[in-house]
Amino acid sequence: MKLIIAYIQPHVLNEVKQELYKAEVYKISVTNAMGCGQQKGYTEQYRGVEIEVNLLKKVRVEIAVNDNFVKPTIDAIIRGARSGEIGDGKIFVLPIEECIRIRTGETGSVAIG
Repeated sequence: MKLIIAYIQPHVLNEVKQELYKAEVYKISVTNAMGCGQQKGYTEQYRGVEIEVNLLKKVRVEIAVNDNFVKPTIDAIIRGARSGEIGDGKIFVLPIEECIRIRTGETGSVAIG
């Protein structure tokens, strides 16, 4: 079992979700996030004062999958989020030690679904 965490641009979230659905991955968690990387932010004027904005809006997508869904899930995220420009995002893959479905008490790969 793996936990896939992807940081993507907010405007590509729908494309990523569509690609995940095509790959038969339906269970995702989405959180708004802020961060900076190679984009390094930008400067803007607010009431005559120059402000440096270096934390940019991102979306954090978390998906817990069984081992046979890791590659299709990663490929779907890349298809939906890649523009070829700096700031497309990052994908992290972490091992999951245990998963428990609260409703039924199922554990392990059966609980992920």
